[in-house]
Amino acid sequence: MSQSPQEEGAINATTARNKLYALVKLAEDGHTTVITKHRVRALLAPLDRFPAARKTEAFPAHVLSAAQKDFGDLVTLAAQGQPQVLMRNSTPVAVLLPTDPSPDALSSDTAAHPGAATAGGAVNSQGHQNRGSAPRRLATLSDAIGSVLTDGPVGGPTFGMPGLDAATGGLQRGRLTLVAARPSVGGSLLGLAAARKTALVDRRTVLYAASGPNRDDIFRRIIAAEASGEYARLKQGRLTEHEQQIAHQLVQAGDLLMIDDGSNLTAEDIRETAPHMEGLALVVVDRLQAANSARLPLSGDRLPDASQVLATLARTLHVPVLAIVDSDDPALLGLLDADVTLTLTPTEDPAKVQVVVAERDFGTIGSAYLQPDLVHARFLDAGTAPHSRAESPAGPGRSAAAGGTAALELAEAALPYTSGGHQGIPAALTHELAAWRTAVARGDQDALAEILPSLLQAAATVSAWPDTHEGHRLANALRPYGTPEPARNAADAGKPAPGPTEAAHAQADNAQARADVPEDEEDDEDGLQPGDEEDEPQGAVFPGLRILKEAVGRSKMHPIPVIRVEDRDSAPWTLVSEDMDGEPRWIHPAVTLTRVPYTRANGRTVRRDRIDVPESFGEGVLCLIDRNGSYPSACSAVPLAPNRLLRTGPLDAFDKTKAGLYLIGVPEWTRADMPHPLGRLVDRPDEDGRVWVTTPHMKQLEKLARDGHLQAVPAIYDSWTGKANESLFKPFYEATKQARAELVEAGGEPYKAYKTRLSIALRLLWPKRAEQKSPFWRPDWRMSMVAEASVRHWSVAFRAVQQGHTLIGLRNVDQAIFWTPPGTPPDTYRIGTGFGEVKRKFIQSGELILEGDD
Repeated sequence: MSQSPQEEGAINATTARNKLYALVKLAEDGHTTVITKHRVRALLAPLDRFPAARKTEAFPAHVLSAAQKDFGDLVTLAAQGQPQVLMRNSTPVAVLLPTDPSPDALSSDTAAHPGAATAGGAVNSQGHQNRGSAPRRLATLSDAIGSVLTDGPVGGPTFGMPGLDAATGGLQRGRLTLVAARPSVGGSLLGLAAARKTALVDRRTVLYAASGPNRDDIFRRIIAAEASGEYARLKQGRLTEHEQQIAHQLVQAGDLLMIDDGSNLTAEDIRETAPHMEGLALVVVDRLQAANSARLPLSGDRLPDASQVLATLARTLHVPVLAIVDSDDPALLGLLDADVTLTLTPTEDPAKVQVVVAERDFGTIGSAYLQPDLVHARFLDAGTAPHSRAESPAGPGRSAAAGGTAALELAEAALPYTSGGHQGIPAALTHELAAWRTAVARGDQDALAEILPSLLQAAATVSAWPDTHEGHRLANALRPYGTPEPARNAADAGKPAPGPTEAAHAQADNAQARADVPEDEEDDEDGLQPGDEEDEPQGAVFPGLRILKEAVGRSKMHPIPVIRVEDRDSAPWTLVSEDMDGEPRWIHPAVTLTRVPYTRANGRTVRRDRIDVPESFGEGVLCLIDRNGSYPSACSAVPLAPNRLLRTGPLDAFDKTKAGLYLIGVPEWTRADMPHPLGRLVDRPDEDGRVWVTTPHMKQLEKLARDGHLQAVPAIYDSWTGKANESLFKPFYEATKQARAELVEAGGEPYKAYKTRLSIALRLLWPKRAEQKSPFWRPDWRMSMVAEASVRHWSVAFRAVQQGHTLIGLRNVDQAIFWTPPGTPPDTYRIGTGFGEVKRKFIQSGELILEGDD
């Protein structure tokens, strides 16, 4: 047979086996290669040479990885007149043919009719064959219809969330889909959702190319999502027994999820790896970073070229490629070669995120709503409406719909207790809540209806809910199902249950009792009143606001005390939150804390702590430590940026000459005798396990790493910084220190007025309500000051633990509890009334701690 201009020179079967993937690529581009094996010859040809090969059921078909192993035998069979179809995944891409085919075997092949272009054949751009240039590959309408019928959403990967899958039609083969979302919105979690659904549920192969998170992060996120575990806790290596079981199951079932988290990952690396994965169904790229980073090839101005490589990969392998980009900037997205873009946007309702689906040629084609569950590294489908109360199988007023908002909220509120992270509720209730979470996860409506009565009965035995954020959330989550009946004491035993009227009165009485017990101050309340922003009158005991204004005004760095209103709704100011204080809310895991009602002398009911220490701690008493003036003391040297913050992006190292906001990974902290140095920040990471911190915490982490308590200083993935200054508030500190020394002994109304104006001045650094006037609006200043107080509080307690003292509790910026011999406080604290000094008190285990925040 004469060699056409499109045929490559003959090569032996061994060489062809080693170059099979490259030769198949040539075949897809219209080239034919002659393969020789001893005395036989075969052609590795495009499908256009033999269109019948597109029907894989008609001829022997082999995926490329299997064909490579048996390539010599396949060449022999092809040379004997038995065509062998080669497939990438489930898609035919080339065919092995005899060099001298019989008319019967290849009646529709162009080899049998040289010079004639068959339907679906190859022609060059002028419409003439064999002109020497690579031909264009054409498809008939029937080919296109067949492709659509076989590549629809039924067969393609999905996210496993019905509302989103309906809006997208699933992930289409041969297309590059972008998930565009600002950091902290959860874009990476959509990529992980598709990977989990495809690999763990559909049992199909996934390549997860991780340019941001590493394989440990990805595995922890999968465990968090599959087992409803707290991602922040999992990062610290603390798994419950249930989570360990899930982890072992994932190890056994996770051989289809292949993770590439190698350094310097490029789009070309992904393109080279993907063709060698047998049965590949999905490629996920997590992620494309908008900010340029020398450490990440998939970042900055390299993204447009990378997107073209990924788009070509999708079309070549005929698999969907899903890439995450950490920006929703239309200007950037317009430069990327995406077929479909899913843009995630937060809504006014924090329980919903909108996903807008847009195609390149048609614009917006659909949208869906998801419920962010970042604590568990996942999204939940928000498209399922809860049953109406009248139709609820739980009865009127008690909706138990598995997909309902109330059911989901109760399941989430239960997690701190079912995971073992928090205590304070009966074991029976914990058991019922665990069953509830399982039923919600499975969407089992019948199970929820069956569980609800016993769950409410167990809740009715609670005499006092834990007076913590988690306790309040759990109690509130139960209210849509009807207020549980209060526990009945022994004196009521044997009496008939109260009737409806009596129950109504009992519920009203309980509601009033709860109203009489003050709750913790909400984070969005600043405690300010109209008029607080006015300077104190002449002769005031302590003109705190005037002193603070003068301290800032005298600075030679020309500070900017007020950020313009029009700039406050954009970064970096939207990145600042109350959680950045890093205050610890920690109790030793071996002790029991109970919050109980206590009636003060004035008749007001409050809640107070009672701590029971196990006998294993030995002889001792509780030593209560109360730090004086934590906030004003922190003002003596708080590192902050007096001027504007500019985006400095990823940093190779922390620069002490700068101050501001830093996006870091939560460092692993393995000690059980101290809380995490980032305090409550570790409970609120974004979907990548990262948190924004201020300069005091960066300095603290650097010192801990330097002293060997952390493996390394966390990497800085993003930053907003300015020139650092530690003396901006020092004049204010000096004035408050002097005033305290003069007034603390006198006490009474003058000292009370001093404390009030001091608190108001510092709160006015960041007034929360738009209508509240203030001479300041610098959230970063306020949170840097509070973080500095938290760091100092934690560091002194850590020194005591290093000296052998047993820490029982560490909370806020001023409360520490130790287990010590009677009358022996840790010597790391100075006893006194000055700033930084402490008051101490000794009580017995199980005795009520009368001191509180009110």
